[in-house]
Amino acid sequence: MNELNLNGEPVICLFGSYSPKPGHEIWQLAYRIGRALAAAGYVVANGGYDGIMEASAKGAKDAGGKTIGVTCSVFSPYRSRGLTANPYIDQEIHYDKVLDRIMAMIRMSSGYVVLPGGTGTLSEFGLVWEYVSKGMIEPRPIFVVGDFWRPMVERLIEDRHRSGKHIYLVETAHQIVELAARTVKPVKHK
Repeated sequence: MNELNLNGEPVICLFGSYSPKPGHEIWQLAYRIGRALAAAGYVVANGGYDGIMEASAKGAKDAGGKTIGVTCSVFSPYRSRGLTANPYIDQEIHYDKVLDRIMAMIRMSSGYVVLPGGTGTLSEFGLVWEYVSKGMIEPRPIFVVGDFWRPMVERLIEDRHRSGKHIYLVETAHQIVELAARTVKPVKHK
């Protein structure tokens, strides 16, 4: 099912690695971010699987919030096993193609959180940043967490200053929620 049932609630989508396990520093940070966003009234969306996705969804559920997982058929062969959404996902939206999945996450969200990850996270981050900075979607904040992406972000902004207008370099869940309160505007969901 690819329909959103949000009743006007703003969605913030997290992008990040599937690798971190419970107890890992990045997993704990994603948990705190999901929990803080849900406590502040945001629906937490992500790719729906494990690692940062599971951590943020668990945090959101522990705060009584709602979650969306946007899954994709393409990952099962890559991961050598059938994948299902993690148990903390309230609504799964499934796509067969990875670009359709990324575009769905971009369109449904009022803001984005980018945590450490690999090439998949880089693809998501690159596309969302391109769409926001070039005005292909209404402006939305992009919260880049920690030092992992910072050198690349700072270098790109140094070279193309205008592209940094909606980028926020942050360290904590509290900073994200504080900035989201000032910058996130609801997106009309179809």
